Amino acid sequence: MSQWDVKTVSELKHELRSRGLSVTGRKTELVGRLITSEDGVGVIEAELVEDITDSSAVDLIGSLVSNSITRIRGLPVAALVVAGIMVFGATGGALLYGDDIVDWIQGEPDYVLIDFDANQTRAYAQGLVDLGHPQWEGRLSGTVEEENTAQSIKLNFSNSGMPATLEAFEVPLFYMGNDFELMICIPGNLGNIFGGPTPCSIADVDRDETDFTHRVDYVIQGYSGHRDIVASSDVNVIDLGMGNESADWGSAANGIGLVWLMDGQDGQPGTESNTALMLRAQENSLSGLITVNARQNCDDLVSGDCVPYFKSLDITQFNETPYDIGFMMVSRSVGEMIRDQVIEGEGMLQFVVEVENQVSVNVHVPCGIMEGESDSLIIIGAHHDTVYNGQGAVDNTAGTATVQEMARQFGLLQIDLGQPKHTIYFCTWGGEEEGLWGSSEWVKKHQSTLRENLRLYINLDMNHVDAQRNSGLTLQGNSPDDVGHIGGLVSAFAKSYPNLYSKYDINVRHLNSNEMPFNSDHAPFVYNLDEGEDGHKYYGKAVICYGSGSSEYHTYLDSMDRFNEESLMISGIIYGSLVRYLAWG
Repeated sequence: MSQWDVKTVSELKHELRSRGLSVTGRKTELVGRLITSEDGVGVIEAELVEDITDSSAVDLIGSLVSNSITRIRGLPVAALVVAGIMVFGATGGALLYGDDIVDWIQGEPDYVLIDFDANQTRAYAQGLVDLGHPQWEGRLSGTVEEENTAQSIKLNFSNSGMPATLEAFEVPLFYMGNDFELMICIPGNLGNIFGGPTPCSIADVDRDETDFTHRVDYVIQGYSGHRDIVASSDVNVIDLGMGNESADWGSAANGIGLVWLMDGQDGQPGTESNTALMLRAQENSLSGLITVNARQNCDDLVSGDCVPYFKSLDITQFNETPYDIGFMMVSRSVGEMIRDQVIEGEGMLQFVVEVENQVSVNVHVPCGIMEGESDSLIIIGAHHDTVYNGQGAVDNTAGTATVQEMARQFGLLQIDLGQPKHTIYFCTWGGEEEGLWGSSEWVKKHQSTLRENLRLYINLDMNHVDAQRNSGLTLQGNSPDDVGHIGGLVSAFAKSYPNLYSKYDINVRHLNSNEMPFNSDHAPFVYNLDEGEDGHKYYGKAVICYGSGSSEYHTYLDSMDRFNEESLMISGIIYGSLVRYLAWG
């Protein structure tokens, strides 16, 4: 008996993960894998076994075979021929091969591509967009629009022939009111006369007002607080430049700070995140914070201007939620008007933001579940929530529609092929735009199961290519074997869809686990599974897809007008075919 035979399955898997080895299989396989890694036992060195009668011993040999493949693949052919790669069973002298040996002998697998209906995917997308807010169009997390979206997705999973669940998680989000206003008032002649009416008050009848349009000229930012500042109060507005630590934030106390979003130059840092800016606003008792977009989508969407967009902040970084600091982004042209007419002129700013951000609301996670022969899990996911201020056709209606079409195709595959080897989940997440809430809470709830059984997570977020700004898309992940399969599937895709392949550049990249970005719902599956008692960090396996050309990102212009369902076929077919290969061979 080895030292591993007395360990529990959980302890064995813990040790295997720390060595970067597979944790699937029965206990005898896990023990064999650890013995192999300790002793350096490989198939090349294995002796002929003649008296095996116990099935567990056969399993052990299978484990030895499987775990030696990486070394075998690196050996010269002559050495392989001399050594042989065979083990005889006692009962009939049958030749036993591990799955990896078969793959190695056969060469690259003969991949079978799944079907994918682009028109049906567009129909899914349009159905999601139609569920948006009647005025703002978005499906903001925690709203009735987001809940209705989750219910609709669950129904579509059920219609694809699989059991479906819907989980809700209470998280600290914000509630958008209906009263938003940004206006510059130039006092009238009467308002400038000593003893006359208050400048920019209702009595100042010849005042000049410029009202700005919500969503087009300005956009409320995530976790903005509530603030109502009328023009006649003549609030102090201070230009804080790029808003870095060196800016005089204290001069804007009880007033409004104006920060210009710009990239750094000459080695100097650019504007920091919303989180850093809001923390400084809170520390210095600002009443309002206005960021000016001067670095993203400039001249791409509106000639000579930069369109404001929604961004959130990491509320977990705050000791106290900033409930009374209004926070919005304006276009570059509006920012220049505030600077010229208010900061450097006699204009007065009206600034009204109605947001309640000290509330907890539910975000939703619907999943369609295809039970497999094992507990090993493959999860395909996308976030179904959007920013509040637009349809979110690309971000991320595109990804959610792709997941629904993949689920439909797998429902049809199961009829033909039967039960898959792995259990496959199709899930969509709420709360992504405010901080990956849905996926993070779901991973936290199911952490034990995921830690033991997660085979692969696939994330589709903005897996869309703009037809007129096509610069291809990137398929990447932290699992070398899976990334290798993706490369083979790209070749198969090129043969089956030569026109699409020639139209879109497809880049395949392998990243180390600690290089995986923390910017979408794959992150909890990669980084949040567990940390062992020895401090060893466990990383989940994931592959992700990024499209291109979506300058409308997080603006009111991210609509179905530019939706390109054809481009979704690339990630849908290639990643779907990867799952098909893993599930059915």
